[in-house]
Amino acid sequence: MTKEGAVVQACLDYLKIYGAFAWRNNTGALKDKRDRPVYFGKPGSADILGVLPGGRFIAVECKSKKGKLSDKQELFLAEVEQLGGVAIVAKSVDDVIKGVENRNGLRSSK
Repeated sequence: MTKEGAVVQACLDYLKIYGAFAWRNNTGALKDKRDRPVYFGKPGSADILGVLPGGRFIAVECKSKKGKLSDKQELFLAEVEQLGGVAIVAKSVDDVIKGVENRNGLRSSK
């Protein structure tokens, strides 16, 4: 498992304990049987999407310690925040813990 993958799993584990309904959100492309590309997911969408207890939407973008957000990821998280959701950049599970406990929608780190 990559370092980022370990962060994703730790965040999912915490969100489950917290009582959120959350899942790993994949985006990308694959080729079908006829060698045609099949795209899935919204480009820039967060690694984890879900709903917190009480109904608030959450988006968590997981990064390694040196990882940086792409422009599309920045835009996605900004849109979540603008619409009242919680958007978190997590370089560790601690960022998710702080962001969820504050429930203020501010990004925990960059």
